[in-house]
Amino acid sequence: MIELRAGDVLHITAACSVQFTKPMVFRLIKVRHDLVTYDHWIWLDGYQLDANGEAVARREVFVLRAGLTVQRPTVPTQPRRPRLQTRT
Repeated sequence: MIELRAGDVLHITAACSVQFTKPMVFRLIKVRHDLVTYDHWIWLDGYQLDANGEAVARREVFVLRAGLTVQRPTVPTQPRRPRLQTRT
């Protein structure tokens, strides 16, 4: 089971719930542990994202945890600058 963290970008599809026949990209704010759910289902609080990754609506969604796909961004590698020598 994947560990969900604030800031994760999730791909929510029909595998999560039949209401998501049109897939949605969702940035997680938090998992709602204060709400009672069925086994393997969770409430998520976050933002629906558009094609540019911009938030367009704040949403709470009820999904099957096993259907979630986390899209963790890859950190671009930058060449390291040489350290400057300092005299002491």
